[in-house]
Amino acid sequence: MNTISFLAARLVLIVLLICPTLASAQELKPIQLLKPQTDGGRPLMQVLKDRQSSRQFSTKKLPMQVLSNMLWAACGVNRPDSGKRTAPSAKNRQDIDVYVATADGLYLYDAKTHILKPVLAEDIRAATGRQSFVKDAPVNLIFVADFSKMGGVKATDRTFYSATHAGFISQNVYLYCASEGLATVVRGAIDRPAMAKVMRLRQDQNVVLAQSVGYPKK
Repeated sequence: MNTISFLAARLVLIVLLICPTLASAQELKPIQLLKPQTDGGRPLMQVLKDRQSSRQFSTKKLPMQVLSNMLWAACGVNRPDSGKRTAPSAKNRQDIDVYVATADGLYLYDAKTHILKPVLAEDIRAATGRQSFVKDAPVNLIFVADFSKMGGVKATDRTFYSATHAGFISQNVYLYCASEGLATVVRGAIDRPAMAKVMRLRQDQNVVLAQSVGYPKK
């Protein structure tokens, strides 16, 4: 091994020792979600009657079909010709990105391709809220506003619109969970600066809300 190759190998080793997540991040693969099942579920009025918040979760993982259906219900593309979503947004900005924190790692939901894109190969669930139960929920959704997508919207209005859009998405998740017998709760008690750092967000990205999802704890 020549001197340059030796130094390069040493540098790679040092980087991996300092930042072990860089090594494991390469192991986290994109997940192609299953086609959403849009012909099931319970009648809307029954779902509204049963909609509720729950803070007790089983550690049982969500099946891939359930996760796929839930993310599509949250803000998936329901009109492929136009790319419009199940959740409305002002001027169709679609400024809310849905991040999915699981035991395997952190993913970003790409609604256009219905794929989970890898972000971090580490379990950050405990960091997604101040409550102790967040570490036990198999899925924690983080709703992040991307102000760069809001174009001509006044800076003073961006926070208002992004909060409204996140609320629409959260309610879609609530209704899906009520239909499928899942437990969920939306959460605002978040250390947003710490979350932004953990998630490596840009300055024009803002954590709005988080939402835990899982099976009810028996």
